[in-house]
Amino acid sequence: MLSRHLSPHLETALADYPAVVLLGARQVGKTTLARKIGDGKEPHCIYLDLERPSDLQKLTDPEAYLSLHPDKLVILDEVQHMPELFPLLRSLIDEGRRAGIETGRFLLLGSASGELLRQSGESLAGRVAYLELSPLHWLEVDAEHQGALWVRGGFPASLLATSTTKSLAWRQNLITTYLERDLPSYGARLPAQTLRRLWTMLAHKQGGLLDVSQLAKGLVIDAKTVHRYIDMLCDLMLLRQLMPWYSNVGKRLVKSPKVYVRDSGLLHALLGLTTLDDVLAHPVMGNSWEGFAIETLLTACSKVTQHGYYRTSNGAEIDLVIDIPGDGLWAIEIKKSPNAKPRKGFYTACQDLQPTQRFLVHNGPDGEPYPVGDGVQAIGLGALAKLLQQKQ
Repeated sequence: MLSRHLSPHLETALADYPAVVLLGARQVGKTTLARKIGDGKEPHCIYLDLERPSDLQKLTDPEAYLSLHPDKLVILDEVQHMPELFPLLRSLIDEGRRAGIETGRFLLLGSASGELLRQSGESLAGRVAYLELSPLHWLEVDAEHQGALWVRGGFPASLLATSTTKSLAWRQNLITTYLERDLPSYGARLPAQTLRRLWTMLAHKQGGLLDVSQLAKGLVIDAKTVHRYIDMLCDLMLLRQLMPWYSNVGKRLVKSPKVYVRDSGLLHALLGLTTLDDVLAHPVMGNSWEGFAIETLLTACSKVTQHGYYRTSNGAEIDLVIDIPGDGLWAIEIKKSPNAKPRKGFYTACQDLQPTQRFLVHNGPDGEPYPVGDGVQAIGLGALAKLLQQKQ
């Protein structure tokens, strides 16, 4: 099994908190990671899948069942389907604390971040830690799979498929599952075909400014509806809205978020791109690499960092701005080629923000960074991700 970098952070959170919420998209590896943690605690661990009828039957009287196991780690998978559990978990946690059981009571897995954060936050405030498991990223895969990671994406079943055709078929089936099952279960009322069109339109606009009115016009629906479904895709951790970075520099700033399909493999499946040659020949290639790099770098960052993009109305732009406590502002220009140079607008934006570090990140080897002028260092994507991980 592939080693997940979140594993030690999850172990630490369970040692520090009575409840831990592990968020992540479907099929990203949450259950595998949780069961690995649970295997290390056998026989003091119980796993319940709330989408399995036999496990739901055990929770017909959840208080009676869970009270039988006060000294065990209880793993509840897809817990957002039973929101009525959260007040009970709070009561059991407080009861356990009085009995001297302070930490490691519940590990809650969920694939709808906003709903789960709301449900747990209302009942478990001060008793819960939150972690997000991303798809496999650059630092989690070996050199053999790094070459396929951008094209296939980081979902384990897609990345490790025995052929490119099987990988694409798996991703297309996952997209269909989201459209026909998951989105309707979270309140989607639009036909699956309309939702697919919206998702595909967003894929074509990868890395572009979000223009809801244009999307609504293309789908012949109202803008509020488009907003609602974009929020739903973000809630399911399938879409990212990269917000603009605001700074008091006396410039007119672009205020619309940039939108990305978070997993590059899903992006390519939505566009029908199977091989590396298909991706390289498609107009979305540059923005696809940009989104892939952003996801890699943000996954490597500590949760306490702030991030966004910076763009003025005059065209000065920084692809990714990261504010690292204790290290100041990092300005990052993203290019596919290791021979590329920063744009003039990047230097102008750096004069506005005065970042402490300036990087040109590329897809070349992860060697030592080297200067390319005016304080900018060129660096491979993996090497920069390692630097950010060291800042945690």
